[in-house]
Amino acid sequence: MRFRPSGGMQNQRPDRAAQDARDVATGEKQGGEEAVFSGKRHEHEIERAENIAAGLPPDQRAAAPEHPGVHKHDFREPHKDTPEVVEEFEPVPVVEKPKGLMDSLRHAAQKVVTKVRKLMKPEKKVHKEVIINAESLEIRVAVLEDGKLEEFTIERTNEERLVGSVFKGRVKNLEDGLKAAFVDIGFTKNAFLHYWDIVPSNLDSGVELVERDNKKRDRDRPRITQKDIPRLYPAGSELIVQVTKGPIGTKGPRVTTHLALPGRYLVLLPNSDQSGVSRKIENQEERQRLKKILRDLTIPDGMGVIIRTVGEGQQARYFVRDLALLLDEWKQIQERINTQPLATCVFQEPDLVERTVRDFLTEDVERIVIDDSKQSERMREMISKISPRSMSKVKHYNESQPIFDRFSISRQLENAFSRQAHLKGGGYIVIDETEALVAIDVNTGGHKGGKDQDSTILRVNLEAAEEICRQLRLRNMGGLIVLDFIDMRSRRDQQQVYQRMKEGLRRDKAKTHILPLSQLGLMEMTRQRHTESVRSAVYDDCPYCKGRGKVKSTLTMSVEIQRKLAELLKKRARDESDFQLRIVVHPTVLERLRHEDEKILIEMEKKYFGKLSFRADPAFHAEQFKIVNALTNVDLASIGG
Repeated sequence: MRFRPSGGMQNQRPDRAAQDARDVATGEKQGGEEAVFSGKRHEHEIERAENIAAGLPPDQRAAAPEHPGVHKHDFREPHKDTPEVVEEFEPVPVVEKPKGLMDSLRHAAQKVVTKVRKLMKPEKKVHKEVIINAESLEIRVAVLEDGKLEEFTIERTNEERLVGSVFKGRVKNLEDGLKAAFVDIGFTKNAFLHYWDIVPSNLDSGVELVERDNKKRDRDRPRITQKDIPRLYPAGSELIVQVTKGPIGTKGPRVTTHLALPGRYLVLLPNSDQSGVSRKIENQEERQRLKKILRDLTIPDGMGVIIRTVGEGQQARYFVRDLALLLDEWKQIQERINTQPLATCVFQEPDLVERTVRDFLTEDVERIVIDDSKQSERMREMISKISPRSMSKVKHYNESQPIFDRFSISRQLENAFSRQAHLKGGGYIVIDETEALVAIDVNTGGHKGGKDQDSTILRVNLEAAEEICRQLRLRNMGGLIVLDFIDMRSRRDQQQVYQRMKEGLRRDKAKTHILPLSQLGLMEMTRQRHTESVRSAVYDDCPYCKGRGKVKSTLTMSVEIQRKLAELLKKRARDESDFQLRIVVHPTVLERLRHEDEKILIEMEKKYFGKLSFRADPAFHAEQFKIVNALTNVDLASIGG
């Protein structure tokens, strides 16, 4: 009765925002960092039609990423080890040879200016830098703040960047029953295009619509409806589409005609005349300033733009330059559309290096260090178009020691993939990724607490909240996440931890939704993941334990071997004079058989009138054994091979 909600059990209204966030995280709805077009109303209908087209049950949910289940029986075991704490941080020096006399003079002058500034006005500054390791098979990008790894991204160079790419497609056939078109974009499976993704759509609720004064309205233009699609786009007609979801299982890629080209500060909408400002920018004065900038932009008729969250606080000239670059890019796409044949790609989503320049190069980044000379020159060329004065931030690293080792990133990455993550004060968090959700447990461990237990618990929970937000970004974990903080009696303390979590998630580029601590002391949240988690990208399931993380004990293997031996010995004909079996096992299992279970095996020999001999093979897996007829060398049983 004490937990009965006010208003009774029957009158509880579901939290619509929380339900929507859950649907996005589990794949029932499409979402994104900053969704452009609204598709929430028709998402279930589109998903149902897509399933039928792929020969799946109509209401089957999107397959969740597979993560091996991990047992949680040892969550509360204390761990006394504390991580190494660095008191003061000095950025790792990267020496670049000056290319000429002018470069040498400029470099010397810059050092003098920096020293004078520090003497005149010492300030506590966060050293933020981007480290890029570019290799033939993969590119890795790490964002460091005072030497601490805050964000990590990895991309394999041999994997095609499909989502976000634009194709010149051809309609193969229309299915009126499914209200869908199947479009040939050059892949073995035709792309799925629902009628709702062809009909003009309004902007997403996460974008505030801004009316432009100089926008020409074509009131006489008839509105296209679903009924007009078969007439306007019959089989064989040309369509320009953008991929929104890659192929999964039997489903082909999913596409839309609502194109969106992201730039640094703007998103260009070539086929929509609507414009807006991201609602993630919460300051009302800043929103009004950005709306004025948007209205002053010279946008071609029939097109629209959206100001991205990173545009907050930027000057008007940056938006003008970004719009010019996006319009130039759209012009190049149009040229490819006119010249290239059907079912070809006319625009590919930029690679990780280009996306790093677009998304990570902000004012607070001191430098970008990259270990590949060609990519370094390419980055400088891209930055010269965006912000010429930021070109000096790009540094080429050409030393023999690997760049990730030099900046202590490799060591931090190893910790990022472990099950436990340590906190500054001695506490730690335990992270378990399961198929359905991610469970994160907070423990005090060897935390150096005072006499006041409540303040100690609060301090651990606040440290854990910051580390959890960091780990979610580093590991790119998504879906449903349950956080088990240490129980706090004070409602004020609970609210403080909740606010710390909300602040930490603000810098997360993925869409998140978090709820306050429940009556059971658990905090629930969702985080959308655009790509697979870093763990699943870097690691495969162990071929021995199949991702369980555990192997059978030697006792279990001894029992299984005895069971199989008893079966074989019972089967043999009694008139045989001699029956010898040779058992080949892993050395650790042989140790068990030789010592603890020796008497049992001797009794088995006497009982069944057989002779048993054992051999160790280090090449065998711990769960593998083989039983051979010692006289004829015929294999009688082979388990786990």
